[in-house]
Amino acid sequence: MSTTRQHPPGDLGREPEDVGVDAPPDAGAGASSSGPAEWQWHTLSLRDVGGTVPTARDFARRALHEWGWLPASSADGRAAAEDVLLVVSELVTNACLHADGPEEMRIARTAKVLRVEVVDSGAGQPAPRTPHRAGRPGGHGMFIVQRLCLDWGVLRVPGRPGKTVWAELAAPA
Repeated sequence: MSTTRQHPPGDLGREPEDVGVDAPPDAGAGASSSGPAEWQWHTLSLRDVGGTVPTARDFARRALHEWGWLPASSADGRAAAEDVLLVVSELVTNACLHADGPEEMRIARTAKVLRVEVVDSGAGQPAPRTPHRAGRPGGHGMFIVQRLCLDWGVLRVPGRPGKTVWAELAAPA
């Protein structure tokens, strides 16, 4: 987990019903799911999708356009949008490499936070590789997520296979 926490150590954050995690499983591209009124959600099914990572990035980019993050009017705004796209790439790639591919990606925002969730059927537990060795190829995904995000974690629903890996980033000022 990250060193900057919005929740006490060991806490996985909000429960699924609090953040729209129970979006319809058959929601397609561009579909919105609903959570509390302050969250604006978009859900993308990634089952049987070719080019999963570029598809997920394009979907996230469209959401950022809709929410006014893009086109960015400042260097900080551009950097914030690029951070979101990098986190999307890392989470989706991780699901492709370690969990037989992602099933769904959700992206949501409030005025202060953007949340990315990737649902997969894998049993593994993502974690930054320690010790982190910058000069080695591969194994940097969760380290990057940890560095760029306010917080991140893994949500499992008892009785259901798989997991949701989530990450939250600060909205541009």
